[in-house]
Amino acid sequence: VQLQAFGGGLVQAGGSLRLSCAASGRTVSRYGMAWFRQAPGKERIFVAGINYSSAVTKYADSVKDRFTISRDNAKEMAFLQMNSLKPEDTAAYYCAVDRTGLLGQAAPDYLYWGQGTQVTVSS
Repeated sequence: VQLQAFGGGLVQAGGSLRLSCAASGRTVSRYGMAWFRQAPGKERIFVAGINYSSAVTKYADSVKDRFTISRDNAKEMAFLQMNSLKPEDTAAYYCAVDRTGLLGQAAPDYLYWGQGTQVTVSS
């Protein structure tokens, strides 16, 4: 599976961005997917996850009520709508496939990382 994340950019605080993650090579429609982010010099942390049917979503406390994860299984894509962005949201954002089915928050629980897309929020 190859994952390509895109949609990042530079935005002012309070603005919005929509990230997309396109999967190819193998269907991911039966797997949970998640977004992680990594700021320079810091570890990669869980942002949001969604199960295969979109019935279950999970969010990090820091983004709850601001970010929304969704997916389109027919298109083999996942999305992250980010609203009310803050400077502390600045990071490279990665999508990944859940290998456990549990939508955990640990990076080792995920496979097939995309290359990341940079989000920069200016104050």
